[in-house]
Amino acid sequence: MTREVPAWAARLRDERRKRAWSQRDMARQLLEVANEEAKSQFSERDSVVRNIKNWEAGKHRPKDPYPILYSRAFGISEAVLFSTSPSLPSAPTEGEKSMDTVAEPDLPWVWTPRSTASAIYDTTRSDLMLDRRQATKALAITAGLPLIDPAQRWLAEASEDPPVAPHAGRIGADEIAHLEATTNLFRTWDDSRGGGLARKAVIGQLNEVSDLLQDSHPRTITVRLFHVMAELAKIAATMSWDCGMQTAAQKYYVLALQAAKPAKDRPFGASVLASMARQLLYLNQPQDALELIRLASDGVRGVVTPRVQAMLRTREAWAYATLGRYEAFRRATDAAENAFTEISRDDPDPEWITYFDAAELAGVTGGRYLEISRKDSRYASDAIVHIGQALELRKRSSMRSLALDQVGLAQAHLLNGDLDGVIAAGSIAADIASQVQSDRVRVQLHELHVEITTRRDPAMAGLSQRIQETLAR
Repeated sequence: MTREVPAWAARLRDERRKRAWSQRDMARQLLEVANEEAKSQFSERDSVVRNIKNWEAGKHRPKDPYPILYSRAFGISEAVLFSTSPSLPSAPTEGEKSMDTVAEPDLPWVWTPRSTASAIYDTTRSDLMLDRRQATKALAITAGLPLIDPAQRWLAEASEDPPVAPHAGRIGADEIAHLEATTNLFRTWDDSRGGGLARKAVIGQLNEVSDLLQDSHPRTITVRLFHVMAELAKIAATMSWDCGMQTAAQKYYVLALQAAKPAKDRPFGASVLASMARQLLYLNQPQDALELIRLASDGVRGVVTPRVQAMLRTREAWAYATLGRYEAFRRATDAAENAFTEISRDDPDPEWITYFDAAELAGVTGGRYLEISRKDSRYASDAIVHIGQALELRKRSSMRSLALDQVGLAQAHLLNGDLDGVIAAGSIAADIASQVQSDRVRVQLHELHVEITTRRDPAMAGLSQRIQETLAR
């Protein structure tokens, strides 16, 4: 009688075979990730190969630290990779919801102003005491109905206004202006260097603002404080994601969404939903991401500037590209470009959306063409054109975006068969990556390293070594 192989074991085998790796190659990848992450200095490759054979046969599950090493090597969340479900939720059909990553259905869904401020205070206080390695291990996120259904309440009107006081509170307009300027500074830092170095500072500032909101203030002060709190929560979410802390990122996005309601800023709430969708797309949950984008678009129809509309359309296009719906992808991309052409200097664009410029539009579009070209290499030239435009337009201070663009350009050249282009773009990517603290950059650079080492082309040996040294640092 044939022994049935568990779903997770079959998945380990299938994901390895997709990459054309032998079991010895798989062992090399696990050991390489282990040494890069300084989790352990493994050297007994033969013993790892024996374990891989047993794992893929389903004889026993991998023990720590191997689940996280597998997750890093494949670029798939640990919860998804070792799910007992028989298939990965990488490409669900229209209307489906994947539940594989539901690991924490107790996200802090609280919609009253006081409850939101209290939830943020408690979350930040705990976060400041949390060891980062412990937080990074929590790679699972909430998806499907436990995420989508509570988010629907964002469309409803607030059940109550935040508490106000007729007299002056602890802070005034000058202090609020200082908090707003500090928030913009944190956002700029995140864009330029990644979230690794400033995350705890943002969490600390967010804790202070949530503490201020435990008291009552005049209405104008209260609304501005909630707006600062919403923006800081979103920055904290993005920085957490950039540090590889997916669960924490999703919590802060949820809190930012709820803080946007008493802040009376529906467009900002839509931007938070768009960021939540981007995280889901990164973790292979395109259908849920599309649901959030539709929710965001429904909530701001007719009340957002063309720049915000263009951003939402690019996220919609991203979801369609990941789902393999290429005609819908083209329509959404065209709509994004058309909305962008309508941007005027007179548009009252808030500070939080100014990052979405012509470079970002080109870069996001190029990234989606790159994704499509993995299934049809004829689109690689489109990816090269758009990513090239992004690189020409990027501000030199946007180091993380520049690094991601360069990695994408190298991958597009690889799919297009231009090894000189791969070496040139990959070398620049490695140089820039060494200057930022970003798990996203690290993961993408590692993916490029896997792709070029799999080809075993002597011409790229130098680039492979250069990337490996960057990752080791």
